[in-house]
Amino acid sequence: MSTTESTTKLTLVDTAPPRLALEGITVTFDGVPAVSELTLDVGAGEIVCLLGPSGCGKTTTLRVAAGVERQKRGRVLIDGRLVSEKGNHKPPEARSIGLMFQDFALFPHLTVADNVAFGLRRIATPDQRATLVAEYLARVGLTQYSRKFPHQLSGGEQQRVALARALAPRPRVMLMDEPFSGLDNRLRDEVRDHTLSILKEEGAGVLLVTHDPDEAMRMADRIALMRQGRIVQIGAAYHVYNYPVDREAAGFFSDLNIIHGVVRDRQTNTPFGLFLTPKLVDGADVEIVIRPQHLLIEPDEGTAPEATPAHGMPARGRVVRARFLGSASLIEVAMDHDGSILRANVPHAWLPEQGARIWLSMRRDRCFVFPCVNQSRVAEPYAAE
Repeated sequence: MSTTESTTKLTLVDTAPPRLALEGITVTFDGVPAVSELTLDVGAGEIVCLLGPSGCGKTTTLRVAAGVERQKRGRVLIDGRLVSEKGNHKPPEARSIGLMFQDFALFPHLTVADNVAFGLRRIATPDQRATLVAEYLARVGLTQYSRKFPHQLSGGEQQRVALARALAPRPRVMLMDEPFSGLDNRLRDEVRDHTLSILKEEGAGVLLVTHDPDEAMRMADRIALMRQGRIVQIGAAYHVYNYPVDREAAGFFSDLNIIHGVVRDRQTNTPFGLFLTPKLVDGADVEIVIRPQHLLIEPDEGTAPEATPAHGMPARGRVVRARFLGSASLIEVAMDHDGSILRANVPHAWLPEQGARIWLSMRRDRCFVFPCVNQSRVAEPYAAE
């Protein structure tokens, strides 16, 4: 291939419109906003997760993309083709989308093969339908179950039938609403990973709704974190987890320890040493946030551990409770300086006695510094350096 041909092919890939584009979507119910000015796109072969608590607008956004809910403002495009805006609204069957739901929505009176064929009613000939049914049952490993009924299948098998039915019409966009939450933990990982590999091969753009951060990080190419009808942060799982936009975003992915302080001379003094806070004004109340797995814990053997650049100054406390969690131990510590409880997670079995004296120190590269909620005197949020 010549250099010119290679450049042309790259240009065509780079300029292709996204599989799904939501532009300025606003939805209201009885005058109350459910989704506000939401903009999002999903590329070919990309999996984007809408992640957030119940009631934040995730499912409403998915329903707008599907065409079963109409937005008050904004546009929906599929492969650059406008499918919904004010005065122009195509129904779901005219959008080239696939749908998967939490309860699988299989027809109990139809066989597995007939359930998969149900989405192919617009295919002209029975032979074409039969060919696609056989192809997608083979893709999900259920060829031998074609004559069975849904009640004769396990939950994981029913989920794979639902996947085959959604994929058989070869949609450009796949919309999934909590599709794995009905499965037990052991089965969920297996089915989820199998589904992910098939979706990637198909090249559809996937928009997945979940409230489970572990599921989002396991599946998503990008995570869109939602709150009160808005996307507050979007990016790869690593970025959203390690560079949260605020304390609430950090807390959505794990438990947090919070240490309060006040800025003086662009620094915040804590029992763990000084933290640089150059973007916060003097007198601002701040919260220094660290996850339990990023606290270092050491027994008190009479001498304080030395401060290090990586961990700062150690601070002493006493064990309140220690629990073994299977893959780690969770130690709750009452700190000497103010009696506050900090939680440390250690990746092995260690259960110190209640009342035992210990030292804690903090990984500086894993701390976040945020202004206190409703703090009006700060210049802007600051992530710890």
